[in-house]
Amino acid sequence: MSTSTASAHYDIRQPDAHVIRDDAEAIAVAHRIAALLRDGAAERDRRREVPADVVDAFSNSGLWGITVPKAYGGAEVSFATLAEVIAIISAADPSLGQIPQNHYCLLEDIRLQGSDEQKRFFFNLVLQGHRFANALSETGGKNVQDIRTRIVAEGDGYRIDGRKGYCTGSLYAHWLGVLALDEQDRAQLAFVPRNTPGLVIVDDWDNIGQRTTSSGTVLVEGLFVPAFNLFPSYRSYESPTLAGPFAQLTTAAIDAGIGRAALVDAIAFIREQARPWIDAGVEKASEDPLTIVQIGALEIRQEAAEALLERAGWVLDRAKPAPDEDNVAQASVAVAKAKVLTTEVAIEASNRLFELGGTRSTQVRHNFDRHWRNARVHTLHDPVRWKYHLVGNWALNGIKPPRHDWN
Repeated sequence: MSTSTASAHYDIRQPDAHVIRDDAEAIAVAHRIAALLRDGAAERDRRREVPADVVDAFSNSGLWGITVPKAYGGAEVSFATLAEVIAIISAADPSLGQIPQNHYCLLEDIRLQGSDEQKRFFFNLVLQGHRFANALSETGGKNVQDIRTRIVAEGDGYRIDGRKGYCTGSLYAHWLGVLALDEQDRAQLAFVPRNTPGLVIVDDWDNIGQRTTSSGTVLVEGLFVPAFNLFPSYRSYESPTLAGPFAQLTTAAIDAGIGRAALVDAIAFIREQARPWIDAGVEKASEDPLTIVQIGALEIRQEAAEALLERAGWVLDRAKPAPDEDNVAQASVAVAKAKVLTTEVAIEASNRLFELGGTRSTQVRHNFDRHWRNARVHTLHDPVRWKYHLVGNWALNGIKPPRHDWN
């Protein structure tokens, strides 16, 4: 491996973020930013490009700082509110809705494992508008927990070497959180500024969906990290914490947004452009009885998915003051239930759009296929079939879910 090539260029500007003060303001700002992001979402998908002005408007809105604890100047919104914010943004543009998803997870790592001094430093950066991206996962191991990137002590800090994949938001980030294993095979999380020598961002994400998430490769070679920038993330799973349920909640919220976007476009297209089937004996597609039934079923399942998502947020909120074996398990189960339905309805709604819209809905100019592409790619984050097993094993046998990032 060599990091002799330069990092991919992006116009990274000095942040100037608004500080959101409470849950109600967070929801209001989310709706305002969603209106901004919705315009041009299809074109950004086609071009695989996001102008810097768009990303800056999003992060400078203050939404990226809403989970910062009140003790450190943030709004510390509820988990339920955070899920709603992510779903609102993702319904407008799910690629942009995903960009801060790992940012929020990294802030949760800081909250759980940072010293007071570390929290003050990094949370202050976030409130200023600095964007964090992940360099956590890898693509070459036998499973998602097979991490090959290593960290070793060197001088008054540490050195990291490895290759990372699925690094969502890396192109747009001011800082990256790099996960590596130490000599005891314990996971350590290092925060490094974007332009640190030995860190290379490769903008090579070319998958069919979530096209502008910049979920590509990050190379690290001889990357020096000061001791102050290191967090013992392994501790988040040695004892009960909400790290896993939190990560899953944010993921499910993106899928909820994708499903809602597909359903909204399906309804609009049926009303305005689709034709009824000849045997229906009606004048408009919106009066076709079988179409009405299908839209009714989708609307019910979408609202059920959103309700389970909100309920899961409440379960996390109740567990947050004093997480233990029982309430963390309950949080994992609640989020698993939401994730099953948000996954299935996102795929179903994005598929039904074409079935009910007819052949004309497949015209390239509409770019409706982005909904299915986004749903299909993002819901592969972790297999929802295992959520059925998790819920069933809990209900039948009282087996608590294993603690890791995917539960």
